[in-house]
Parts: sequence; structure tokens; C-alpha cells
Amino acid sequence: MPKVSVVIPAYNAMTYLPETVESALRQTFTDFEVLIVDDGSSDHIKQWASGLVDPRVKLISQENQGLPGARNTGIAQAQGEYIAFLDADDLWEATKLEKQVRCLEDNPEVGLVHTWMLLVDEQSQSTGRVMTSDAAGKVWTQLVERNVIACPSVMVRRCCFERVGEFDRTLRSIEDWDMWLRIAVYYPFAVIREPLAYYRQLPNSMSKNCQVMEQAFQIVIEKAFCSAPPEFLHLKQRSYGYAYLCLAWKALQSRDRNSQQAIHFCQQAMAHYPKLRFSRDYLSLSAAIVLVQCFGTEGYGKALAVIHALRRQMLKFAKLSSA
Repeated sequence: MPKVSVVIPAYNAMTYLPETVESALRQTFTDFEVLIVDDGSSDHIKQWASGLVDPRVKLISQENQGLPGARNTGIAQAQGEYIAFLDADDLWEATKLEKQVRCLEDNPEVGLVHTWMLLVDEQSQSTGRVMTSDAAGKVWTQLVERNVIACPSVMVRRCCFERVGEFDRTLRSIEDWDMWLRIAVYYPFAVIREPLAYYRQLPNSMSKNCQVMEQAFQIVIEKAFCSAPPEFLHLKQRSYGYAYLCLAWKALQSRDRNSQQAIHFCQQAMAHYPKLRFSRDYLSLSAAIVLVQCFGTEGYGKALAVIHALRRQMLKFAKLSSA
């Protein structure tokens, strides 16, 4: 039996899937299987998969069930003791599985280990931004405020799913946050403070996804607090505040850079948790909204390109300084 099962849900994902699978197969830890769950795709994934020669890669085809359903299928058919998730457009550093397996082997009480994450663009180029997190130990109170754990960075013991159940199939967004919260009730977490996962930022249609994501936030937050002890209920408004701040960022990351929608979500965030006004995230978001309003979508895109270039240089300098 393989030690690790890598679950990759795929729905019409051939633009990036070959690069994603290659990053999994380049791992220095080799005792794993890769389960690609074709979730009712209409592209040429089956023809492509038939040409793969690595016996560790398996294609599982099903009718479309959505992302949670695809992950659940992968978990159900996984043979590994540990399960790692990799979305079809994201990437891994070569040592990710090795370091995470070592962490779980050395810490048998830990149920989930995650890593930091580097943001990359459509061309797989670094934006220079690293998403960091110190969520370790008993993390429920920290995690319920906002999700600081990225799905492509996670490795979970199989026994966690046997205890808390599968991903919620009714959720069409942020189903991973819901799962981490459920696991955090019973198990401590660990973090590897290195960017071993690369998350690809792709523009989406915010007008199409906005309502779905907002509804999902409400479902997950209400579910999380319905059985929470009274001493934690004060965190609920913070949770809603951070949720609306996340939605505001998503509005600016959409194809049309919807600044008016971003302002609306900012107002909702302040209504729930006014102290966010002094957070670095809110100040950065406010500056981004001003840039869009003053210079338009094209000007904002050019400004982002300059910011990304500066961040890349700073990241390189930091690596050289620490070497």
C-alpha cells in the first residue's frame, strides 16, 4: 500500500493539469499514488491520462458532482495512510510530501499538517507574495475567525475523515474551511513554515460566483458556531467580518475588477467587525480599490505587475540573506 494518496479533482482542467501532475511526480518522497478524479469533464483528459506511463497515477471518472464530491471520491478510493490534496491548477515544491510525512510520523497526535503557500500567476510565475500561517496545535478558535489553511498545502491522516466524515457536498465553495474546522475540534494541527505549495491566482467571474460564495460563508459560519461553547460566540462577528473582507478581495480579483462590489463587501465587513478597519489587510484592500477607481482596470493591472516584480526581488533577496 502507498503511504500517501494524492487526490486531484479535475473538471475541464487540461490547461494546467499536466503541469500539476508533473509537480506531484517530481516529489523526493516516492511512496505515493496520484488519484485524478475526472468530475464529468468534456475535454480530452481521458486521452491524455491514457498516455501516462507512471503506474502511480490513476484516473477515476464520474459524473459531475462538484469539487466536494470529487474529493470525497478520491478519499473513498485512496489506499494511503495519509491523504494530500492538490487542485488541478496548483503546484508543489519537490520536498513537500517528504517534509509532511516526516512531520506526521514524528507527531502521531497531529491530524493535519499544512505549509505556507506561494502565489503564482497564470504563467506559473511567482507574484512574490507568500501566504503565511502559524496555525498549529489546538487551532479551532484561530481558524474559525478565518481560513488560514490552503487546501493544496494540506496532508491529513485518513483516520480524521473516518471520524468527522466527508466533505460537505451541499457546499459549492469554501468546503475545505468547513472540513478543517471539523477536524480541528478533535485533532491538533502542525505547520511547516515554508512555501511548499503554489496557488495559481486566476481571474474569475465574480458576478457569477459572488452569491454562491457569500451563501457558503454563511452556512459554514452558522454550522461552526451552532454547537460552540458560549465563551467562543464573540468570535462569530469576527468570522463574518473576515468573510466579507475576503469577498471584497475576490471582487477586485475578478475579470472586471468590480470596485463597487468590493466597497459593498468592505462595508459589510466593518458592520460585523469594526476593528478590521485598522488591519493591514483592510488598509491594503482600501488602497487597491482607490487604484482601480483612479486608473481603471488596465492601470490597476499594470500597477499589480510592478508590485509583483518588486515582491519577487524582495523574495529573492530574503532567500539569499537566509542562505
